[in-house]
Amino acid sequence: MESESYLTQLVTKLAAGLRGKAVSFRQRHAAYVLSCQTADGGFSGRNPEADLYYTGFALRNLVLLDALAPEVALQAAYYLRSRLSGQATPIDFFSLLYSSLLLQTAAGIDALENIAQDWPDRVATLLESFRSKDGGYGKTPGAVAGSTYHSFLVALCYELLNRQLPESDRMVGFIRNRRRSDGGFVEIGPMKRSGTNPTAAAVGLLQMTERLRDEESAGIVSFLACLQSPEGGLRANQVAPAADLLSTFTGCWTLAELGGLSRIDSGAALRYVKTLERPDGGFHGGAWDGGFDVEYTFYGLGALALLDSVP
Repeated sequence: MESESYLTQLVTKLAAGLRGKAVSFRQRHAAYVLSCQTADGGFSGRNPEADLYYTGFALRNLVLLDALAPEVALQAAYYLRSRLSGQATPIDFFSLLYSSLLLQTAAGIDALENIAQDWPDRVATLLESFRSKDGGYGKTPGAVAGSTYHSFLVALCYELLNRQLPESDRMVGFIRNRRRSDGGFVEIGPMKRSGTNPTAAAVGLLQMTERLRDEESAGIVSFLACLQSPEGGLRANQVAPAADLLSTFTGCWTLAELGGLSRIDSGAALRYVKTLERPDGGFHGGAWDGGFDVEYTFYGLGALALLDSVP
């Protein structure tokens, strides 16, 4: 039987972790996310205009909360169709493709039903324009060096297009060259100190290509376990002064995937995440963050889903 895709596993596991949450919890976070939908059907972040990036996070939240109503999904589909032309980055392509998948699976709406037959081919060709000489993918076409995060995004795009990642051996070699002696991975080649988020991206890519080794996993778990701060959350790297919600979620997700979530004080991490939850819905990015948005709300919901299930 064909295994589930990386993104399908992610949504399935997080949704299961939130299933026991109170109705009031679901309602207030769903209400906040819905308040971010704009007149054109997309969703906004901290600026009033909608964009693909925040629309993707908003739809993920609504799916996790089982709150994606048909009329909301239909408006979002109109927005996605309006963004099918024009220039885009790997982040935009990923957001567009993933949002379309969520609408298809959760609401039965095909936002891409009227696209040209060769559109996937054109997307794949454009994605390859971001390929760098080191085997990874950069932030811009013709980039000199690849980015760990953007390489992961491109791999996800190919998965969403139901296509094999081209030259996957080169990609794996690129990712392994980004590993450092501390056990983690860096975002760009010159960096010496690993980070939580590039490590999560590297692990995801190695899992997708079925190349993750046991000895790599052990070092990654040890590296991530050392990043828990006195606040309880995880830091972006070993010199970051404070924890943040993004690193806490990606770190916990990676630890959970590698069977290492017990290596941190999950109770302290859970308390940290709850301090960032707003009474009216939504999450702050950290104790230092006076704002909030649908992206950090996804990280907050995801972290709660993972940590609430730990004894």
